[in-house]
Amino acid sequence: MSNQQVRIGIDVGGTFTDAVAIDNTTYEVLSKVKIPTTHHDERGVASGIVTIIQQIMSANQIVPEDIKFIAHGTTQATNALLEGDVARVGIIGMGTGMDARSARSETKVTQIELATGKYLHTYHRFMDSKELTTERIHSAIDELCAEGAEVIVASEAYSVDDPTNELRVIEVAREKGIYATGGHEISQLYGLKTRTRTAVVNASLIPKMMETANMTEQAVLEAGITSQLMIMRCDGGVMSIDEVRKRPILTMLSGLAAGVAGALMYEKISDGIFFEVGGTSVDISVIKNGKVMIENAQVGGHKTYLRSLDVRTLAVAGGSMIQIRNQQIIDVGPRSAHIAGLEYECFVTPEHVDQPVIGTISPRTGDPDYVTVQCAGNEQYALTLAGAANILGWVPVEDYAYGQQESARMAWQAFANHLGITVQEAANQVMTIAIGKVMDVVDQMIVDYELDRSLVTLVGGGGSGAVLVPAMADQQQMKYRIARNAPYISTIGVGMAMVREQIEKTVVGATEQDIKQIRAEILEKIVRSGANEATVDITIEIDSQRNILRAIATGSTELRSKDMSSREVPREELTRTAAEALNQPTDQTELKVASGRWFLFEVNEWKKSWFGLFKKKLNHISVLDREGVVRFKKTNAYHIAFTKQEMDTQFAAFLDENTIYSDANATIPKTFVFYKEKMLDLTGMQTREQLFSILEVETQLLEEQSELLAVVYQ
Repeated sequence: MSNQQVRIGIDVGGTFTDAVAIDNTTYEVLSKVKIPTTHHDERGVASGIVTIIQQIMSANQIVPEDIKFIAHGTTQATNALLEGDVARVGIIGMGTGMDARSARSETKVTQIELATGKYLHTYHRFMDSKELTTERIHSAIDELCAEGAEVIVASEAYSVDDPTNELRVIEVAREKGIYATGGHEISQLYGLKTRTRTAVVNASLIPKMMETANMTEQAVLEAGITSQLMIMRCDGGVMSIDEVRKRPILTMLSGLAAGVAGALMYEKISDGIFFEVGGTSVDISVIKNGKVMIENAQVGGHKTYLRSLDVRTLAVAGGSMIQIRNQQIIDVGPRSAHIAGLEYECFVTPEHVDQPVIGTISPRTGDPDYVTVQCAGNEQYALTLAGAANILGWVPVEDYAYGQQESARMAWQAFANHLGITVQEAANQVMTIAIGKVMDVVDQMIVDYELDRSLVTLVGGGGSGAVLVPAMADQQQMKYRIARNAPYISTIGVGMAMVREQIEKTVVGATEQDIKQIRAEILEKIVRSGANEATVDITIEIDSQRNILRAIATGSTELRSKDMSSREVPREELTRTAAEALNQPTDQTELKVASGRWFLFEVNEWKKSWFGLFKKKLNHISVLDREGVVRFKKTNAYHIAFTKQEMDTQFAAFLDENTIYSDANATIPKTFVFYKEKMLDLTGMQTREQLFSILEVETQLLEEQSELLAVVYQ
């Protein structure tokens, strides 16, 4: 018997299936395995999962009882939508009275174009809610199935308040052996049209995902693993496989979410831009105050109520090829060596690059010319961004993307001669074009999420992270790092993920009772998804502009009792980390508050303006946890330490001092509160009353003398 405790993450991709084993105490990666994805096996991808579990357990002498957490991420839902491999959906819309006409229209979701020539087909029936009978439901379902429907969606106006009729339709459909779901199961928001559309997309994925879920669950059981199998979600969390059977839409884009989840939990990033760079494309996402940024996803150009990672994808990556016209470099990408079916020039040995001559290729019909080198023996290689980065020395020797510099230089010398410039100049031109395309997106994300550019760290992940990120950081004078185990960062993200759930409701003027109710509902929901109740952390957000009350819960599958003090970082190291995060001198970085898990550092900087005639004081604040992770950093922020007993006096006065008053309204500052193990984000609050309502609910179990730390900014 073994005494180790292990987390296993499995990432099922389109080409390869990766797995990692992670020590559950130290988070050290014990081993990594890669095998081809078994699409064509009679058991599908589940066959590969069985194989890779066996290999990774054997490599580390892991017995089933050692495995405390096992999860897998999959691109199946995303691929199904991209390829149009989805079920046909029958919709039963319901409404009555004055709402009937609009409900009939809003539940009639027309077929959705998923890709060129690929559609999600829908069929529709509408029923008056007051005339709903079991016989009529049977008849409507039979008619829809006769037209071709494979799954049923029940969608009624205001079902988020009373889902009885939707549940009746679902029950009848399931009695007939037909998969069914309801709009209320997907979202608690009003907006019948968007709710129905989201439910339709979800329903179209159920048959295929149900089959995969069953086979995957069986594969884990066959390995003797008793830990509950968890599946990666599109927001960076995981959920139980039972929840996948009901809401497969939540796995859409989960592969992209896994990479940033890995950066967040494994690399401990506070504020940064994360780049998962592959051979063909780069996925770019934002981490702010230790959180991934989430937005409503679109399917077929239509908005849904699916909250997923905000990821922006560009066809710029390690294998990106170079477009030329009239002996000029005009672009980098979007085609890659993989799409062209060519090897990279930097990943072959020098003897293969013999007598190189410049040629061109159009990988797809209608494509422009991309440059290649023709070598002796009729060998043809792509000139790539990875080749340029290796020539310029940006890729470290130990990196996954490090190639044969001599081979790359030989190939690029022919290219440089063709252009009439040096190899160095050609490589620099290519890197500059690629960086410019990526920075256009980065600059927009910095604006969108109001990031302080001087405090942002660029983080490279994926097999080609070092191809792009170091050069970009140097050109833009920004901080960067390459994630440890970068090629496996997505798989690590799966293995490190927390259970996550979210509920959104349409609530005008949320009251304390509304907050308590949604808090109870989200706790029940996340426990149902596999979290241990004692580990659950709940955040409440209020979007006053859209009248949305949102509860987000995260938790672990097991209750872990660690000796946290063994991971504490010395004060001197905390100070250095805070100074580095703020780009300030260490000797001017002062520890102002140390309370429980939290350490607040402050730097006062005087900047001259108007040719030195005036001085402006800048207040830099950074909050670190006991493990030395920067959890918050901001310029022109202010803080106060207080006890729960002083919440209505000292903290209230501090909040008022930092509130901007005008004739029209009072603008309260963005607020974070730190206490015990909790970082409470109150930045979504619009009024003093809302802020205090949530703060009182969150701190109701604290003793009166418990210490809290608040940081505010406008």
